[in-house]
Amino acid sequence: MHRRVLLTAWIPLLPWIGAARAQAAPSPDAAPASPPRLNVPLDVLQSEVAKRFPLRYPVAGLVNLDLAVPQLGLLPASNRLRAEMAVNAAGPILQRSQPGTFTVDFALRYEHSDRTLRAHQLKVYRMRFPGLPADAAELLNTYAPALAEQSLREVVLYQLNAQETAMADLLGLRPGRITVTGQGLAVELVTKPL
Repeated sequence: MHRRVLLTAWIPLLPWIGAARAQAAPSPDAAPASPPRLNVPLDVLQSEVAKRFPLRYPVAGLVNLDLAVPQLGLLPASNRLRAEMAVNAAGPILQRSQPGTFTVDFALRYEHSDRTLRAHQLKVYRMRFPGLPADAAELLNTYAPALAEQSLREVVLYQLNAQETAMADLLGLRPGRITVTGQGLAVELVTKPL
């Protein structure tokens, strides 16, 4: 019984073991092996981000901005992700609730202390409120960078699980470069510094 459980637990990790062995003992005429990778699909990232939304932000006591769950998009050419959010503005300065949209794109970094992939280096685009007068929309856009910082800066997109980190530790590897691909993220596993 224990053998079957152990074998079942190790089967998903066999590609890592093979890649690590190929790296450790390359043949003299072989091309350099690419580092082993952990692939995180877009749907997994989307599911993780959805746990942290919706959010509400009051702006100067005049209006509340309600942010819906961001819809993530991949930007492989710039190695970034994009987040499109529906925003609803309501409050004393508005005659009625105003729907709009908000867009941010960002890079990723790995945080070793809690084994997470996090958003950073945010680039904020204007909020768009088609039903608002230009001066009211401009006022809200004054707060857009701060809103992006509060809502998405360092937001966790994925946390490596114990199985993923245990196998990497066993092989003397740690997460390195994060690459945005057409399907999600590829996290290279590199040799730990001595």
